[in-house]
Amino acid sequence: MMTSADEPREPRGAAPGREVDGRPEPGTGQRVLMLILATIGFAVNFWAWALLSPLGPRFKESLGLTAFEQALVVAVPVVVGSLGRIPVGALTDRLGGRVMFPLVSAATIVPVLYVGVAGHDSLAALLVGGFFLGIGGTAFAVGVPFVNAWFPPERRGLAIGVFGAGMGGTAISALTTVRLVNSSSLATPFLVTAAALALYAALAALLLRDAPNRVQPAESLPRRLSAVGRMVVTWQAAALYAVAFGGYVAFSVYLPAYLKTAYGLSQSDASMRMAGFVLLAVLMRPLGGWASDQIGSVRVLAVAMTAVSVAAVVQATTPVLVPVATIAFLVMAAALGAGTGAVFALVAQLVPAARVGAVTGVVGAAGGLGGFVPPLVMGAVFGHYGSYAAGLAALAVVAAATGLFTLTTVRHRVHVALAVGAA
Repeated sequence: MMTSADEPREPRGAAPGREVDGRPEPGTGQRVLMLILATIGFAVNFWAWALLSPLGPRFKESLGLTAFEQALVVAVPVVVGSLGRIPVGALTDRLGGRVMFPLVSAATIVPVLYVGVAGHDSLAALLVGGFFLGIGGTAFAVGVPFVNAWFPPERRGLAIGVFGAGMGGTAISALTTVRLVNSSSLATPFLVTAAALALYAALAALLLRDAPNRVQPAESLPRRLSAVGRMVVTWQAAALYAVAFGGYVAFSVYLPAYLKTAYGLSQSDASMRMAGFVLLAVLMRPLGGWASDQIGSVRVLAVAMTAVSVAAVVQATTPVLVPVATIAFLVMAAALGAGTGAVFALVAQLVPAARVGAVTGVVGAAGGLGGFVPPLVMGAVFGHYGSYAAGLAALAVVAAATGLFTLTTVRHRVHVALAVGAA
């Protein structure tokens, strides 16, 4: 753990039942309960965050939207949710997850109800609702520092990886939103999600507790954000997450269109294959965190980026769908999922406890925004060349460069941090 002269040192190595700084060290059962509650909160808020995406085609038809306007409706909550993680992460450092999880969940109920009941009759109303719906996407920046404080350094990779599996909340939205609309009304998925948010907000207010040894920052919010911006590890982790999580987001959004165009699949078949990609990536995130605890984040990230690069090269040739292309995409899903888990294991290792939330906000924002670049590139490449080969080749180069960056620059940063921590 890197510390500075003015940073409080985090208590380490205490056994359960013993006291640290005059306060009892939490037991495993309490830690697991807090992790479960945080993961549920992440999933429910991400479910709300992703409500507009499955309904994009319906809004396009009912409101006569252009393709750009449809993309804008889907993009606004993602962009706001990504950028909003920066202040929310810093606030979580100060106020703690016990305050922020119920607050974010309750605040998200308002735009969910607005869009579902009244805010879907015009483009302007959808954009306003989508803007505030982005609040749900900031839950990620609440959960990482909350979970980080509950677990000792040697177990944080797995714990934060398990929490990160809550990103599967987007899959809940993808699988249920359109079905609920078709079976009932447009308002139904929004009402169901609002009820889930209200239930979780109440549950979190009653049961969530901040870690007894949580380190609270002494600096003001602007000073902390400024300090985080000057930390090299912030931008290194942001670059890694932009590729790892950005790649996951990009494929989860663009894969159905790619499979439909490149292989002539039906929309339902392509969507089911995309769901398999998402599920594997979600399952691999905790494994990436666990592996980082065992062999180090640098090695996990290097292997993951190498796997993505090789699989992208294979897919650039547009091989037969079964089994070659299927295997290539599953390899990329597994590698990107593991890579996202490894990035935040790295953050937990290198960032002082009092600044984990602020750093998480910046890194999380980079990951969310990174997901919008690849689909734009793939669409532009296909429009110009009539083939996705160049876009996939570019992905292979970016992944290989990221792996090299990890093995050189990031590895050096880790060695320096460990040397300082041991001094």
